[in-house]
Amino acid sequence: MANRPILVVAGIGTGAGTGASTARIFSKAGYRVALIARDASSLQTFATSLNESGGDAHAFPISSYTHSSIHDAFTAIKQHWSGANGKAEIRVAVWNTASGVFKPFLSVTEEEIKNSADINIVGAFAFSREVILTFKENGLDAKGKRGTLLFTGATASIRGNVLTSSFAAGKSGLRALSQSLAKEFGKENIHVAHAIIDGIILTGRTKAPRDSDWAENEDVRLNADSIAEAYLYLVNQDRSAWTWELDLRPAHEKW
Repeated sequence: MANRPILVVAGIGTGAGTGASTARIFSKAGYRVALIARDASSLQTFATSLNESGGDAHAFPISSYTHSSIHDAFTAIKQHWSGANGKAEIRVAVWNTASGVFKPFLSVTEEEIKNSADINIVGAFAFSREVILTFKENGLDAKGKRGTLLFTGATASIRGNVLTSSFAAGKSGLRALSQSLAKEFGKENIHVAHAIIDGIILTGRTKAPRDSDWAENEDVRLNADSIAEAYLYLVNQDRSAWTWELDLRPAHEKW
């Protein structure tokens, strides 16, 4: 039990979306879970709920997604699960954090553009650096890999729209980063994958403005748990057939 692999998830939100579902699904699959986000109170509440369900989770709140903050978080993660409790072996990392505004191009401010770039691109670079350096220290697992780095993308990763100039620029940059890492580090048995989340995920926030028929119709919206199951599938792929990009969308998605 002490040497169970560790999943690191950056971006938990309110505990109802992809990051939280990924934490729950991997916890049930036997992973210890390190949670990174900026809302310390919500993060601790979610970690407590995982532990009450039999998991081994810990919150590592950070004030911002800067290189120094992310580096400190990874240092704390390794220290938390090292020593008497066994080796802190991080095997999976998920970058689920995003930022963007949805407004006409001429209304987007300089501050909004910088915030999008800082989180979607600069923060992702910092997170990836810590993950790759950590994976390089791992031996090969039963699937022939040192670790899996997953990125949560969006429709905007590959297609801009009238209100998504800032968001699409950031998500396109994230996608390009993931592809570059996949090509550079695949030869070192490090699996990098990018998921295009092509549709609206059912959460309390997305449910509120819509009628109950939408929430109950699994043909028209995404289920965060199903996305998390797809992430677990990617992690369990052996090195003879790795997926770099996965497009996840509801059966009746029209755009």
